[in-house]
Parts: sequence; C-alpha cells; structure tokens
Amino acid sequence: MAAYILRRLLLIIPTIIGIMAINFVIVQFAPGGPVERVIAQLTGTDVAATARISGGGGDFAGVNAGQQAGADNLTSKYRGAQGLDPEFIKQLEKQFGFDKPPLERFGLMLWNYARFDFGQSYFRDVSVLKLIGEKMPVSISLGLWMTLISYLISIPLGIRKALKDGTRFDTWTSAVIVIGYALPGFLVAILLIILFAGGSFFDFFPLRGLTSDNWSVLPWPQKILDYFWHLVLPLIAIGLSAFATTTLLTKNSFLDEIRKQYVMTARAKGLSERRVLYRHVFRNAMLIVIAGFPGAFISAFFTGSLLIETIFSLDGLGLLGFESVLNRDYPVVFATLYIFSLMGLIINLVSDLTYTWIDPRIDFETREV
Repeated sequence: MAAYILRRLLLIIPTIIGIMAINFVIVQFAPGGPVERVIAQLTGTDVAATARISGGGGDFAGVNAGQQAGADNLTSKYRGAQGLDPEFIKQLEKQFGFDKPPLERFGLMLWNYARFDFGQSYFRDVSVLKLIGEKMPVSISLGLWMTLISYLISIPLGIRKALKDGTRFDTWTSAVIVIGYALPGFLVAILLIILFAGGSFFDFFPLRGLTSDNWSVLPWPQKILDYFWHLVLPLIAIGLSAFATTTLLTKNSFLDEIRKQYVMTARAKGLSERRVLYRHVFRNAMLIVIAGFPGAFISAFFTGSLLIETIFSLDGLGLLGFESVLNRDYPVVFATLYIFSLMGLIINLVSDLTYTWIDPRIDFETREV
C-alpha cells in the first residue's frame, strides 16, 4: 500500500503541472487582460457589470492623458490606449509581470505555487490566500451541509426503494428524484425566492447572506437558528440534484447484495429479515456509498454553485472565482485553480484509501495506476 500511495502522490505533480499549463495557455489567447482592464478603467470604456478595481486608484492617479508621444505603437497592442503615456503602459506591464516572456512567467508561477506563495490580488489590496480564506467559510457551509443532508436522506430512501423494488413507492419516488435531478439549481433558486423569500407570495426566509445584520448581538441559540434559517433555501436549490445519485447508488448496491448467496443462506438459517438486512447486507452494500463520501463532499464544495451564491448574495469562492475571471485578476484565478485541483487529487486518493479501510479485501497494489 505504501508503494501505491507514493505512486499516486508522485502522479499529482505532472497532473497539476498539466492542469496549470492548459489554463495558462488559454489565458494567453483570451482577449483582454489586467493591463487592458486598467486602460479601460482610465479611459472610461469599461462597461462590465461586475467591474471592481479597489485599492489601486492611487497608483494610476498621476497619469497624464494628454501625452501622445509614442502612443501610436501601443494602439495595435492595447485597444483604447490612445492618449496614454507609453512609459505608463510599460510600467503597468512590469507591475503585472507581463514584461517577461510567457514561459518564464509560467515557470515562476509554478515555483511560487510549489511554496504556496500566491502573491497579491491585482485589483484588491489583499493577499490571495487571505482573500480565499475570507470566502471559504461560505462555500464550506454549503458543501458540508448539503453533503450531510443528502446522505441522511438518500441512504434511508435508497434502502427503502431497494426493499420496495418494483412497487408504486419505488416508481413515484424515482419519478420525483429524476425530476429533481433534471431541474437546474438556479431555476429552483429563483422559484424558491418567488414563493418563499418575498418575491411574489410569502416572505418566510431571508434572501441575502448567511447571517442577519444583527447576528453579532444575538444570544448563541438564536445565532444557530439564524444561521440555519439562512441556509434553508440555498441548500434546497443546490441539493435537489444531489439526492438522485446517492439514492440510486444506495438502492442498486442493496439490490446487488440482497440477491447474493450469503443472504439466502442467512435467511435459510432462520435469521430475521431485519437482522439479515442490517447485520449482513448493510455493511457490504454501504461500502461504495461511504467510501465515496470524501469525493461527494469535495464535489459539492467545488461546484458549490456559482449561480446559487450569486442569486442568494453569498460571498463565497464561486462568486470570487467568477468575478476574478471577469476582472482578469489572474493571481486569484490561478491560485483557486491550483488549490482546488490539488485538493481534488488528494481527496481522490483519500477516497481510494477509504475503500481499503472499510473493506480490507480491496488491494490497489495488484492494480496498475
């Protein structure tokens, strides 16, 4: 097992480099960039809805827009740069690191990221790690509670469906699950707001954030209630599609185990159906479900839902990543990509090791990586 773990850990290195390289190349060919972003801000041509450059105004306040000398040779490179001092443009390129060749910039980025040095945000006066740390609690809240609630509902439901396979209960619950899986989360979110958050009908639930404005002065029992009250609608919107996979996986796993010979032998010995189900079948059937928990959580955490965070005004990593891409804040974009990719690869390894911990019969040493 030690050799398998070592191989998987070593495989993370080229995988991460490949992921970062592909995205770095895409960024090089993508139109626009941080330099163009600043130029658009200074010339008043930036019309992006989410444009937000904070803390950097002082760096560019001394621009003399009347200087024309040498500006013509920058016009073809930076659209909208007419009237800006060429020296100022070069200063911008140096500030953002674009005075170096792409290959050198990529190598420097990998070296810094290997030491977990992600630098500063281009347009926010804060380090990237601090910025990610500020947004992470929101995404963790959504991912963790959605995964737990999904398992607590899906596992009992999947077991019940397996025991009632082919009955009316199995048929109508499958229909509900498939419909829930097919509905887009953002559409469900909008519907919930219209119905229950003061949209057109009822005003039962809050619409913005994870806590109320007076949360800090509430007694701790009310703080807990307030926190979960804000989570109700976002979790429903995100979680509908999550129930389908876990429920059907549990059902199929139980059906496979129930039909095996050892179950018939246990029944022939006179064991009660409850004892057969929960003493013998449950442990084996839940192997694949329980072992998949780390992967399910990280999936919910990553895909936590950019649109859901936007609709419910939840300032999490999804919204941060979206705004960073639009604003060309490359340090934030690549840092979140690097951290998420690294965590995803490590969690995949943890999921495999969980299989061997639950069922020692599984041996990855005999398989090719």
